Amino acid sequence: MTSNAVAIYDTTLRDGAQGAGLAFTLRDKLRITAMLDRMGVDYIEAGDPFSNPKDAEYFREVKRPEHAKLVAFGSTCRAGHKPEEDEGLRALAEAGADAVCIFGKSWSLHATAVLGITPEENVELIRSSVAWLKEQGLEVIFDAEHFFDGWKNDRSYALGVVRTALEAGADCITLCDTNGGAFPQDVEAAVAEVFENLGKSVRLGIHAHNDCGMAEANAVLAVQNGVRVVQCTLNGWGERCGNTNLFTVAANLTLKMGFDTLPDGTFRSLTRYANEFCELCNREQYVHAPYVGPAAFSHKAGMHINAVEKLPQTFEHVRPEQVGAQRRFLVSEYVGRSAVWSRAREVEPWLKRDSEEIGKIAAEIKKLEYEGYQFEGAEASFALLVKRACGTFHPHFRLIGFNVTIAEPGVDGEVASAVVRIEVGGVEEVGGAVGNGPVNALDRAMRRAIEKFYPQLADMRLEDYRVRVLGTGEASASIVRVIMESSDRSGRWATVGVSADIVGASWSALVDALEYKLMRDGAQYV
Repeated sequence: MTSNAVAIYDTTLRDGAQGAGLAFTLRDKLRITAMLDRMGVDYIEAGDPFSNPKDAEYFREVKRPEHAKLVAFGSTCRAGHKPEEDEGLRALAEAGADAVCIFGKSWSLHATAVLGITPEENVELIRSSVAWLKEQGLEVIFDAEHFFDGWKNDRSYALGVVRTALEAGADCITLCDTNGGAFPQDVEAAVAEVFENLGKSVRLGIHAHNDCGMAEANAVLAVQNGVRVVQCTLNGWGERCGNTNLFTVAANLTLKMGFDTLPDGTFRSLTRYANEFCELCNREQYVHAPYVGPAAFSHKAGMHINAVEKLPQTFEHVRPEQVGAQRRFLVSEYVGRSAVWSRAREVEPWLKRDSEEIGKIAAEIKKLEYEGYQFEGAEASFALLVKRACGTFHPHFRLIGFNVTIAEPGVDGEVASAVVRIEVGGVEEVGGAVGNGPVNALDRAMRRAIEKFYPQLADMRLEDYRVRVLGTGEASASIVRVIMESSDRSGRWATVGVSADIVGASWSALVDALEYKLMRDGAQYV
């Protein structure tokens, strides 16, 4: 490892899995392992083979990574036990991992108040456990738990703990901000003192939690001061407020500071990896996540968009393609001609920046957003708006009317019924259906009426449905905005509807969803 290389040590499968709302199956853990190895991380901490049957099975089933070292995690031996007699240590040694990581208390308070032993006994547990694991021929990483709190409380003891682990043969000493309460100046001072006491050649790691929002800052400052192993998790997920975010810290260290972390190809796919992990966990990516979040390279203010089009670095600290992201110009009431043209030409390529239609589109957006519409997450409705403003929209059906009835109690969960009358090419059709709510019934009734004319709608599905009440000061007269996400075999799209009632807003969003599908598929209009 060169002096400029920083090892990325991922603990998603262990510390990340302790985050609220996360639960990995064995298959999940195996898939995440394969993904982390493709990404080029150096260490994959996979769990404690002694703590639960799933982790024990994992180490029996896992396919050996091609690049990363697999790490088994556990604690020092228990008080009153010799290392060779301790079941937990034996499980680590027999897991078949490339390395083991054990944690020990570096804050004397924990030794006495939590373990119920003397500080001296705690040090001996650390010494004997590390030494025995080294005798088994393993790479040993020692996590100095609560190091920064221990260092602030009793520097001599905390430094003595890490010195003991090093002298017992530990290959790496990880300084852990277990409570997540350290500030960058604490990290800088503590790391300097550890190097001063243990020597410049010692291999140090950092394990930071984000309880004060300092995890990435603490990790970066530790590296600046000589630490060369960073423990982190995918998306920063983990116990309480989470851990150092792998995507953020690796990008900061490499793209901004010139350290070697992940392969170049990984950075060019960083956003894809972040999304892949979210899909696997069935969780949405944090919109404002640095580098990989949906809003990371999104611009909304008209002046910003104009500047970015001329010179991207005016409002972007890195190029989006460096992390596999795409620049987005959002349309809103703040929109200017440049932003409208950038988005509208994706729908109608013939449009020019000075086209009369661009002004019409901008004016319509501002009018509709004043009424409660929002087009940031409704790209299909925006496309239809552009076509209507340009005179190129041709409706595929005409609504004659609809009626929705709600009945309580319902039968088998079907509490609403709907009847829809439409006209297609001079032919009137009526569709009726029941559903588990008025919107569901309306959707079913509309499909029954229209699929006779457009059979390609059979593969269209409603994927998500979100409602927001826009306060007006009178609750009973509030405006309702509906965002509807639909899909077919070709992809997903979103539409928006606004009305004084939820059924009317839902109908508007549904009509746009159907029209967009038919327009995109090239269906013959009436």
